Amino acid sequence: MTKPESIKPDNQDLDLDLVKRILCYVRPYGTLAAAAVVLTLLHSLIQPQFALIQRDAIDSYLVPFELDRTLDTAALFEGLLRVALAYMGLRVLDFAIQYGSTLAIGYLGQNVLRDIRADVFGKLQRLHLAYFDRNPVGRLITRVTSDVDAINQFITGGLVSLINSVFLIIAYVWIMLSVDWRLSLISFTVLPLMYFATNFFRGKMREAFRWTRLEQAVVNTQLNENITGAMTVQLFGREARSALDFDHANRRLLAAHTNSVHWFSLFMPTVAFLGQLAVALVVYFAASFLLQDQAAGVVAGVTVGTIFAFVQFTQQLFQPIQDLADVFNNLQAAMASSERIFEVLDEKEEISDKPGAAVLDPFEGRVDFENVWFAYDPAVTAVTPEDDSRWILRGVDLHIQPGESVALVGATGAGKTSVTALVSRFYDVQRGAVKVDGHDVRDLAQYDLRRHVGVVLQDVFLFAGTIASNLSLGNPDVTQADIESACRYVGVHDYVMSLPDGYQTEVRERGAGLSTGQKQLLAFARALLQNPDIIMVLDEATANVDTETELRIQAALEKVMQGRTSIVIAHRLSTIEGADRIIVMRRGKIVEEGSHRELLARGGYYSRLQQLQYASRASDGSGAQALPEGTQSPDK
Repeated sequence: MTKPESIKPDNQDLDLDLVKRILCYVRPYGTLAAAAVVLTLLHSLIQPQFALIQRDAIDSYLVPFELDRTLDTAALFEGLLRVALAYMGLRVLDFAIQYGSTLAIGYLGQNVLRDIRADVFGKLQRLHLAYFDRNPVGRLITRVTSDVDAINQFITGGLVSLINSVFLIIAYVWIMLSVDWRLSLISFTVLPLMYFATNFFRGKMREAFRWTRLEQAVVNTQLNENITGAMTVQLFGREARSALDFDHANRRLLAAHTNSVHWFSLFMPTVAFLGQLAVALVVYFAASFLLQDQAAGVVAGVTVGTIFAFVQFTQQLFQPIQDLADVFNNLQAAMASSERIFEVLDEKEEISDKPGAAVLDPFEGRVDFENVWFAYDPAVTAVTPEDDSRWILRGVDLHIQPGESVALVGATGAGKTSVTALVSRFYDVQRGAVKVDGHDVRDLAQYDLRRHVGVVLQDVFLFAGTIASNLSLGNPDVTQADIESACRYVGVHDYVMSLPDGYQTEVRERGAGLSTGQKQLLAFARALLQNPDIIMVLDEATANVDTETELRIQAALEKVMQGRTSIVIAHRLSTIEGADRIIVMRRGKIVEEGSHRELLARGGYYSRLQQLQYASRASDGSGAQALPEGTQSPDK
């Protein structure tokens, strides 16, 4: 299976930039980092000493005993005992040093990961809604879970080996040159081959890990969609099709993982082979030097102990290089993941507060749309032709006075919800301006603006937790008495109290177990607890409730909306007959406005909508007066 074309080519400079950005998270924990580096350095200095101790044992005690059995064996064994005690003492010290180093790196890594997760989550909280329109939830979850975990494996595991291996290589090179420079140079002849092999496999593995992360995000996205949409999948009998789609994505992920395993499985034996080649060269030339010296009758420059030590030196020199293969594996995964993490962190916050953003106090509640042109597509700009079909709102002029209740009606896609989204500044307009109390919403602090705007949507979202926590949303100023008062206001208090744990009843994910009407009533209570000073936005909030529940909600809202600027969207025209003004929208434009009676008397678009609803109610025998979605009958 071929790799996606979106896989970027390897970039060595990018690696350094990414490592620098990851290390920026290490700076607040400089003491831990310094302790880890010092302990690792001590381990690297101790490690070569073991081979030197073994060399001295061979040359000072074992070889002399083999050559001359008349030597004092008691003195030889006493010397060997001292060597053994020194060897074990160093082993114990090295154990303590390695423990301290690994512990320090572990604490360091976990703190760094906590900070990265917090930054990514905070960034996602600040990003504009258009970003989430373009990026599937599964992909974003991958950023905070799998991608961060790859950095975790590198910092907590790979970083220890990386620092240790680098220091060990330096220590072994220094010790080897000081013991015998000729044998050292012979063993070093393999290093250029090691460099070229590592550089070749580096690019291959980097590309492989980037491909793996891309396919992992696709699998996570499909999992998220099929789990959250399980009812739709079963309702339309899509189980087989969903399984087939997931199988395709799963096979692509398998191919990506297999590709990374392929290159890594080649890299490891290549490094091992080159290490053994160096050992073979050292043994051959060291033995040659020893035999030549003995044949010439001179004192051997290379002893048996030296040969033994150099075999260990060479193996131990290439062992950290082999360990770097594992580190390299983690590094490539971390680099591929960090690219994706920093891509999120670097995402431009299109909806952000200007320096010195204004805070309105008092808040009057006047809303003005001044020649507003708006599109969800980010490619649409202020210079886009007016006849472009991507425009959602087209030259909308709307002025709502403080305390006025305004209803927006029109067929699906007319732009009603877009109007309410712009009041809360979930999006920015491409042309014109949306103003509150005469101030462009782009000049206002987002938190303060939204604090004054109460919104109830048709699709109610409830968090996992208790009913009380869903209503207060963690606001410490909201008391239990406030919660109960709001629930009584919308007529849901008796239902909540009928539950086994009352307001402490646990709410399952997305409110599973609650009816649509119950969730809607809780959403109304939540909006009331926010106590919006002026603006109350109701986006088809009664579309999914029965007539009895709707009547209870309307009775409460009539009191709630008194003295507040209110923007109401409704498909049931009967629910907005009492509005001060009705705005009729069609294809992103305002085509009519006036009171219910005025619009009916005018006999225009609104009147045709009304007639269509009554005709629909008469034909199906129900009392519903919902505007059929997507209908174009009034336009004919």
